Amino acid sequence: MPQMVFLHDNVTIVCEIPGLPHLDVTTVGIIWSLKNEWHEAEVPIYEFYGNHRKAFRPGASVSLLGLEWGDASLHLPRIELSEAGEYQCKLVVTPDQAEGTTRLDVVAYPVMALFVKAASERNGEGQRIICKLDGFYPEAFDIKWERGTLKDPHFRVITDGIVTGPTVKNDDGTFSVTSSLALKPALEDRGIIYHCVVSHKSLLVPKKLNLTLPEKGSMEIYVTIVSPSVLLGLVLILYWLWRCCYAGAA
Repeated sequence: MPQMVFLHDNVTIVCEIPGLPHLDVTTVGIIWSLKNEWHEAEVPIYEFYGNHRKAFRPGASVSLLGLEWGDASLHLPRIELSEAGEYQCKLVVTPDQAEGTTRLDVVAYPVMALFVKAASERNGEGQRIICKLDGFYPEAFDIKWERGTLKDPHFRVITDGIVTGPTVKNDDGTFSVTSSLALKPALEDRGIIYHCVVSHKSLLVPKKLNLTLPEKGSMEIYVTIVSPSVLLGLVLILYWLWRCCYAGAA
């Protein structure tokens, strides 16, 4: 059966001959190999027969205790992206032999962040919500934006004001991408809940990141404080302090 594992996990690729009695391992031979897009031909991973045992891939192993009972499963610590592909297990129990293959897919979770980016006067950009994914594999992904409130449980999909991509390949072979949503400065946008909904092969279900803008009440308090009468009073106080300091200095 195809097997999906996560980057840097310790992996066991199963190869068994069920129903066998206790075996003499001196009559057993096993060869594990890998074929994938990085290699034109099969690459040896591990082999054992007689007194010979060799791990071509550092850390690769097969339990000799398990092999006595027909279990030739391959153990690989800290799997890498380049180790995805088709694994072949060739097993000899003198005078019989058999082989099998299985597909191993390696995926990586995206590290996700959701935050507000302030408006930039220099670039003429308004306030935006940023949804950033980093360190994911494979490259295919999907990002959707939703908008709603606590009073309305039915969130609505947003299609306007969104800029996504392109993906960037990291040094380790994983990918990064950023999606942004433009915000309106209107007071009615305050208190709105935004969702960045991420779909990826490494996620069993789409992942929702939540962000709630501050309630508009904080903005109303600001407007009340900076009223014309208060502003006039502040100007008079500052003028009086200036006259006092200027007079004292003179």
